[in-house]
Amino acid sequence: MTQLIKIGNSQGIRIPKPLVDQASLSGKELKLQVVGDGLLITPLKKARQDWKAAVENAVALQEQQAVSSLDTQDTEWLDAPLSIEEDDDLEW
Repeated sequence: MTQLIKIGNSQGIRIPKPLVDQASLSGKELKLQVVGDGLLITPLKKARQDWKAAVENAVALQEQQAVSSLDTQDTEWLDAPLSIEEDDDLEW
């Protein structure tokens, strides 16, 4: 069981290591929020914190889709034979 402890003029709690690991709180700034008659502790997420990685992943995925799309779609018409005899049924 965890209890409040005196730390200088403030009070604090010791969070057991298994809980810190399970909640991925180690080394992160924490946000404290009063919820009902309790306290919610969550890692503080900074604005745009993971945007760079998300954008890089999206660009890489888009490039992969473009390459695979070219591989399947363009080969059909690129490999078509060019022949004047095939145009005989066209009206000019």
